[in-house]
Amino acid sequence: MTRPAKRRAGRGTLHIISCMLIASAVVRMGVYAGPALANSDREHVDSIIEPAQAGDGTGALFAALQAREARLDEREAQLRNRMQALRDAEVEIEVKLQALVAAEEALRATIALADSAASTDLERLTTVYENMKPKEAAALFAEMSPQFAAGFLGMMRPDAAALIMTELAPETAYSFSVVLAGRNANVPTQ
Repeated sequence: MTRPAKRRAGRGTLHIISCMLIASAVVRMGVYAGPALANSDREHVDSIIEPAQAGDGTGALFAALQAREARLDEREAQLRNRMQALRDAEVEIEVKLQALVAAEEALRATIALADSAASTDLERLTTVYENMKPKEAAALFAEMSPQFAAGFLGMMRPDAAALIMTELAPETAYSFSVVLAGRNANVPTQ
């Protein structure tokens, strides 16, 4: 025969109540332990600072730390000043660079104007030599250096240059021809 198991009343309820008490204790420890530990750390820091002010070995350490912090603050201020000076220098450099670019553009325009004026003058002088009588122009060309005269002959119409060359001495005409032929000898072909 099997005996029916006797169940003791209240045993399940005791387990539930004890679990609730344990859970309540864990929650309370979590809520109150943090501030309690923080207060103990503050008391620990105060206990370090108070003797430091009293003048024992920790005081020298505390003074050294304060001196180091002061040096770091000073260095940080110097770095801030240096960074500001660098920013100011960058702005100044940018302004000067813009002024330099403007001056370069003005110079480029002046050079272009001078080049066009010089080119116009050379064209006008070439036209004058072309319209001169070949014998008179040849007398002028005979007095010029070969490079200078060859420059004018290269700019002239071929028929006018041929008439002037026929009036020159053969040696002089030959030197002009050599200069004209060699003017573009050093120009890259590729």
